[in-house]
Amino acid sequence: MELSLYTENLTKLFNSDQPAVEDVSLQLRTGEFLTILGPSGGGKTTTLRLLAGFERPSSGLIQIGDAIVADESHFAPPEKRRVGMVFQDYALFPHLNVAQNIAFGLSRHNKESRMQVQRMLSLVGLTLFADRMPHELSGGQQQRVALARALAPNPDILLLDEPFSNLDTGLRAQVRSDVREILLETETSAVFVTHDQNEALSLSDEIAVIFEGKLLQVATPHIIYNRPINSQVAHFIGEANFLPGEAQGLTATSPLGTVKLFHPKRGPVQLMIRPEALHVNFAEEGLAASVLWREFYGHYQRLGLALEDGTELIARTGVDRFFQRGDKTWVSLALPALAFDSNGESEPLR
Repeated sequence: MELSLYTENLTKLFNSDQPAVEDVSLQLRTGEFLTILGPSGGGKTTTLRLLAGFERPSSGLIQIGDAIVADESHFAPPEKRRVGMVFQDYALFPHLNVAQNIAFGLSRHNKESRMQVQRMLSLVGLTLFADRMPHELSGGQQQRVALARALAPNPDILLLDEPFSNLDTGLRAQVRSDVREILLETETSAVFVTHDQNEALSLSDEIAVIFEGKLLQVATPHIIYNRPINSQVAHFIGEANFLPGEAQGLTATSPLGTVKLFHPKRGPVQLMIRPEALHVNFAEEGLAASVLWREFYGHYQRLGLALEDGTELIARTGVDRFFQRGDKTWVSLALPALAFDSNGESEPLR
């Protein structure tokens, strides 16, 4: 397995006893996309700055490609690392046109560099905009210029610091998709920092969840969403129902009756049930429930439900059935639930 990035026990202390980043170990395979996800102030941007060389680690190791760029005895500054960086505000030079901005990161300005600029312009679909100034571009176009500038020197890894946060909601999804396609086409390894769960789930090959400087879980988006390692990650990633239960191995009693579990547990547990795992129908299958509210989104609808014992649930369904407030329905669980023990852990019994 060829790695573009490897970190081991990466730690950063500022002027306090509380590390901003503590013992973070990551691996990024060549050509893959790793997202560092967490709440604001959780340590994700500090981790990115350590990778870029803007901050020196207090301890730990960073290897980019086949070069160790930081350890106990060695620290390579940013210009000595084969790293491209796309900043949140794009950081384009306002006095340079698009082509000049892209060329800025190239070491020599010769025929080969000019050809590389043309390749980058074509890659990001801005060939006809080469002579435009940054203020003449839309936000999405500026973002693509910043990406082209970062990719032009052929870096070993690309670092992206919340690059879509300044875009309008409608444009963000399109630019996000464009960036992913460009990185796939160039087989670029990338590390992306965000606090937006939807961005992380839709873009990533793997997600690293960081809270208070500590790495809680690294896994594929599917596993992070469906099998969060603890209740802290579960509450942060996506929407979910949390219900009390009493586990007996691979089943648990709950307000939804006896439900199946992903992992065996025993004793008091908290059950995580995603809204789309609930099946809502009019066919008297499951437990009776009344519709408290409904939100329609075109391709799906969200329902607020109340069971007869007063338990409230959120369900997400398709639009093939019409629900409205006050309807009597029935609800059942279509998938096993994930159970967290009293310590908030979801690991299976040993």
